Amino acid sequence: MQKEFQVIIEKDEEGWLIADVPALKGCHTQAKTMDLLVERIKEAISLCLEVESDFHQNEFVGFQRVMVEV
Repeated sequence: MQKEFQVIIEKDEEGWLIADVPALKGCHTQAKTMDLLVERIKEAISLCLEVESDFHQNEFVGFQRVMVEV
C-alpha cells in the first residue's frame, strides 16, 4: 500500500535543502541535492511511520508569501 505525504522543501543560507513532513512529528532531513533529498525523506517517512502509526494528514491548500516590515 502506498501513502502520499506533503513535503515542504526549503533551502538554507548555506545551500542545504531541508525537507519537512508536517503530518509526521519530527520527520525531516537535509541534503545538498534534490535527488538525495527525495531519497532521504522517503527513508525518514518510513522510519517515522514505524514509530507513529496514528497521524493526521491535513488537506493541502497552498502557499502564500506575506511581506512585513522589519
